[in-house]
Amino acid sequence: QVQLVESGGGLVQAGGSLRLSCAASGRTFSSYVMGWFRQAPGKEREFVAAISRGGGTTHYADSVSDRFTISRDNTKNTVYLQMNSLKPEDTAIYYCAAKYTVAVYTTMAPYDYWGQGTQVTVSS
Repeated sequence: QVQLVESGGGLVQAGGSLRLSCAASGRTFSSYVMGWFRQAPGKEREFVAAISRGGGTTHYADSVSDRFTISRDNTKNTVYLQMNSLKPEDTAIYYCAAKYTVAVYTTMAPYDYWGQGTQVTVSS
């Protein structure tokens, strides 16, 4: 079992930056692939970024690949999402997710554990 708690969301102007954190419980964090997803009002939840267990492999949605960076600190059981050059269309609830696996998935279905989400609002 893994419990995930996101933090770091908030209100920011377009062009600004935020860093989201996701703290995980348990002693086997380094065995989990981690992902970030987001859900905007009236839209389906979508993939944002994912990172391998050791952090050496990352994947991004095309819409964020040149602006967001996913990273992890396995000593702190935490995964991060650094978001730069934010746009109003980045407004959404951001969720982190975990899966006990080797493969780095970019779709929702494989992930077993989800956080409650943190709201990111980007004003124009």
